[in-house]
Amino acid sequence: MSGRYLLDTNIIIALFADEAIVKNNLAQANEVFIPTFAIGELCYGARKSERVQANLARVDELIAGSTILGCDAETAQQYGEVKNKLRFRGRPLPENDVWIAALALQHDLILVTRDAHFQEVEILRTVVW
Repeated sequence: MSGRYLLDTNIIIALFADEAIVKNNLAQANEVFIPTFAIGELCYGARKSERVQANLARVDELIAGSTILGCDAETAQQYGEVKNKLRFRGRPLPENDVWIAALALQHDLILVTRDAHFQEVEILRTVVW
């Protein structure tokens, strides 16, 4: 299970839920990255929860112990290419997921996700944990 991985939001939520498969696979990974877009989704989820402060603290703890990948000009170019190809194929994805796919492609990472719609993105490598 060694490799370089980018975690989708649903995998981070599974990690927060203490899912053994996710924890075991993370322990075997060479490198793991968190997209800033997933952090935004987690913060949104925390703010609409009943335990806002506790959930925001959990996100802060994740950030402190992780390598975070943000958007730059190259990511934006990847985003434009991915979104346009999806448009031609009539296969739109949620906006944040297009950005996450662009980051994975830009940095040649395997995207860990439970969302099947990422398979619509050409040459994007995905794995389900």
